[in-house]
Amino acid sequence: MNLIAGPTMRVPFYNIKAQYEELSSQLDQVVHEVISGGAYVMGPHHKKFEEEMAKYQGVKHAIAVNSGTDALRISYDAAGFGPGDEVITTAFTFVASVETIVQTGATPVFVDIDETTFQMDPAKLEAAITPRTRGIVPIHLFGQMCDMERIMAIAAKHNLVVVEDAAQAIGATRNGKYAGSYGVAAGLSFYVTKNLGAAGDGGMIITNSDEIAEKCRSIRVHGMGRERYYYDYLGYTSRLDEIQAAIMAVKLTKLNEWNQRRAKLAAVYQDLLREADVVTPQLLEGNTTTWHQYTIRTSRRDELQAHLKESGIDSMIYYPVPIHYHEPYKRFAKGQGSLPVTEKVSLECLSLPIHQHLTVEEVTYVANMVKALLPKSAAAAR
Repeated sequence: MNLIAGPTMRVPFYNIKAQYEELSSQLDQVVHEVISGGAYVMGPHHKKFEEEMAKYQGVKHAIAVNSGTDALRISYDAAGFGPGDEVITTAFTFVASVETIVQTGATPVFVDIDETTFQMDPAKLEAAITPRTRGIVPIHLFGQMCDMERIMAIAAKHNLVVVEDAAQAIGATRNGKYAGSYGVAAGLSFYVTKNLGAAGDGGMIITNSDEIAEKCRSIRVHGMGRERYYYDYLGYTSRLDEIQAAIMAVKLTKLNEWNQRRAKLAAVYQDLLREADVVTPQLLEGNTTTWHQYTIRTSRRDELQAHLKESGIDSMIYYPVPIHYHEPYKRFAKGQGSLPVTEKVSLECLSLPIHQHLTVEEVTYVANMVKALLPKSAAAAR
């Protein structure tokens, strides 16, 4: 049945080009500076970006690397995760959160999530702890932080290391503290679609630990120590390109404004979708979120996505198959039914367009199209 009355509006999920157009003169200038200056690797823009990111996130150290995945992997190495260890995390996430644990030789142990926030459920943690448990990796999914006070208290009680996956949460806060400032380290991602996105790949490790920072700086350059060609750790090649650092230093000046714009658009969704038969995002008390995604839930998810596509609206499913269902990770879980909340929400979640270059009119159109297919009944609305 065609529910579309009147002309459709094209609403893209991303608009990367609009970011460039907004800042084109500044971006062109810094890219030219890098190319003409000849310092292409770990030059002055790289140093400036690390300093400004550390200041922005309220931490002592920021170590730029070439991807969010490497930011996690190097953080795990520096934190001491390795063979024989167990590391507790969640399965409703992008695969990088978990594959990097496995790459260290450690074993991921999955706990379930909270149904209303999609974040790690602290109530499930202690039952998952064994004598082999080395650490916890909370994942600040869709830009909202986990309940870090409860997680840190459990970690302290059991002498566990916490490394935060803050890939989607640059700028998010909990009770006034930024994502990444709770654990011993955190990984950030600058993939092109992130709130702070590179013109390609990029990532950063943030930490308040001098020891962790020293290890991470070494590991990102082959494990090289304080002297050239002397190696202290098994390392990688994971330097952030100078051009990417220059680009993101410019974009960082706009990040708060862009996140505030996303929050304004999310408020429009929250208001209008009260009249739709969907579950809208909920925030933990004390949290601010980056609204990296605006993710609703409905048992008619696939039908809604098809309807939105017909209406000219892009949408995305994050994540249709939980990590513990995938072949490389099945051996680390107890199979279907072991994470009931994760498994339920993976069938219901749909992310609607939300980025700083959308208009209120476009967001209103999206919400109205959701309501057209899934109106809330009069009884439920009361």
